[in-house]
Amino acid sequence: MKHGGVFEDAEFPRRIAEIEAKTAESGFWNDQETVEKTMTALKSLKNRYEPWKSLRDEITDLQTLFELATEAKDESETANIEKALNGLIAGYEKQNLFELMSGELDNSGCFLSVHSGAGGTEACDWTQMLYRMYLRWAEQKGFTVEEVDRQEAEGGLKSATCRVDGEWVYGYLKGESGVHRLVRISPFDANARRHTSFASVYIFPVIDDTIEVEIRPEDLRVDTYRSGGAGGQHINKTDSAVRFTHLPTGIVVACQNERSQIKNRATAMSILKARLYEHYRQEKEKENAKFSQEKKDISWGNQIRSYVFQPYTMVKDYRTKVEKGNIQAVMDGDIDPFIEEYLRFNWRARQESN
Repeated sequence: MKHGGVFEDAEFPRRIAEIEAKTAESGFWNDQETVEKTMTALKSLKNRYEPWKSLRDEITDLQTLFELATEAKDESETANIEKALNGLIAGYEKQNLFELMSGELDNSGCFLSVHSGAGGTEACDWTQMLYRMYLRWAEQKGFTVEEVDRQEAEGGLKSATCRVDGEWVYGYLKGESGVHRLVRISPFDANARRHTSFASVYIFPVIDDTIEVEIRPEDLRVDTYRSGGAGGQHINKTDSAVRFTHLPTGIVVACQNERSQIKNRATAMSILKARLYEHYRQEKEKENAKFSQEKKDISWGNQIRSYVFQPYTMVKDYRTKVEKGNIQAVMDGDIDPFIEEYLRFNWRARQESN
């Protein structure tokens, strides 16, 4: 197993044992913040290690069964052994995906933002469709989603941002950053002509308190305004919405989800820290030209994926060359084939650069 070294690494059971011993110490359960961080770390380690250990044990059991059947020349077990082997292969492929996620924050939640690009009303409709696709995917995975900002426009969305929380969310979604292109017969065109529209997707990890991102007060412009869209009368009567502009980088974030300006400020600051972390990470690695879609136009030539509704149906990822013909399934959240192949693609690229 190429990436199965986790269950052979003595470091994992040692660290698990250390944390479990810590939870038994006197007074440990008195500090709720420490308890939450410790138990989260323990859960993460076990989720990484125990499935590999279980897989190894099942392989050993199946190997024993195969040897016994071979010695007894009992062919009646062949079908059962093949079925069990296929199950183990599927289990390995699933676990192996986690080994392809090696980033510092891959196990974090993330902020997902979609923005309309070239295409006018058609692009706003496409942005709304794309946003729905990710919400459906997150729902199917059992992740939690909280919308923090929404800018509606004629035909759909100008932009929307949500926070997605769950195991390995950022690791799964970080490869979705980029420009997404739609080709279809426009429902807004009376002449039923084909239109091409663009929307961009930005993915940023949720930053916890252990990672410092410096934001100087003099580098920040703060604007408050009245929230728009759904939320009842009260949300529209107060200047509760908040927009931060980070002057050195030009990064702008906004939040209007809560009635409280204080809560919106806290959420907007969390998003800004995530954006800045990603910006500085890319700058440090000197790979902005390759990975920072934010500096590219949301238009022709910069797309990572195309979604074609007419004259044929196909979704194609330009990086990995993965194609899928059932476009309705994709728009209903079936994007795992694209996500998983990008993880493999990215891992191969890292190996080749080392």
